[in-house]
Amino acid sequence: MKLLLTDSGVKNARIQDALVDLLGKPIAESSALCIPTAGYGAPDADPGGPWRFISGQSPYPMTALGWKSVGVLELTALPSIEKASWVSWVREADALLVNGGDALYLSHWMRESGLAALLPSLPELVYVGLSAGSMVVTPRIGQDFVGWKPATGGDSTLGLVDFSIFPHLDHPACPENSMAAAERWAAGIGCPAYAIDEQTAIKVADGAVEVVSEGHWEFFDPTS
Repeated sequence: MKLLLTDSGVKNARIQDALVDLLGKPIAESSALCIPTAGYGAPDADPGGPWRFISGQSPYPMTALGWKSVGVLELTALPSIEKASWVSWVREADALLVNGGDALYLSHWMRESGLAALLPSLPELVYVGLSAGSMVVTPRIGQDFVGWKPATGGDSTLGLVDFSIFPHLDHPACPENSMAAAERWAAGIGCPAYAIDEQTAIKVADGAVEVVSEGHWEFFDPTS
């Protein structure tokens, strides 16, 4: 699977170019499924958030990039419908656009729905994460970002990559997400980690990790 892990969506030309490179064709020739699920799990969730994400009305560019088509894949619905149907939808898509919100809630439903188990079998699919949608593919998020609590406890997520992500670095709306806070978080996360701002994304293809940025980011190496 190819991944583009963003902080705030496709916010600049460099991130958009990285997306096109992963797709291997123009966005206008590509089909996408958007996953709004994480938007329901955050402590401050409201029904307007998922709607804005789906409709392209949010300030985080994802669904309104000019896709050939966009469909909605709501993970909480998948266990109640025919598996062959939704699996075929995912297999036919060029990209998954995964909303922000609560990473542990999203991780729970990615597992419960069966999507987490399916993803590794889709090497050509481009997974595009937004905030929690990016954090969910990491090994763990750290206690600082625990909101919704799974029955099993902890802060573990899907572990599809071997690094963690500290999002919204130095964002005015998130004064608690300072570089000093990121350094404290990284000291306890136990794996390589990146702190990224809204102008930054992490591109993963064929095992190679590349930071794509017009902003500010930091890499934390636990071995140094």
